[in-house]
Amino acid sequence: MIRIRKTYTGVNPELLYAEIRDFTLKQGAVRGEDKLETYTLPDQSADFITRGTLTFNVKGEPGKESLRVHIVGSARGETKLMLDADEAHFPQEKLNAIQEDLDFIFGSYEAEG
Repeated sequence: MIRIRKTYTGVNPELLYAEIRDFTLKQGAVRGEDKLETYTLPDQSADFITRGTLTFNVKGEPGKESLRVHIVGSARGETKLMLDADEAHFPQEKLNAIQEDLDFIFGSYEAEG
């Protein structure tokens, strides 16, 4: 299992969700389940936190997961991204291509450290 973790500042989690979905589909992945939920923060009805989950399956095997993506964050604060890839079904070169796309679009928003 390969795991990638990134933290962004000032990135709308819904935008990150859409871009990750598109970057992964561009690499030939087969879309599995996806879920995007938005919650209000306690005592701050104008601030929201978004939680997204995307899964991608092995081509030809609908129940066999090759990649899982978790996104949690707020457009006004931090947005955290975690990708878990099964290297047997989602090769490192495809994961590298997704990382390159992420870095190009969101690199300037990535938190230090």
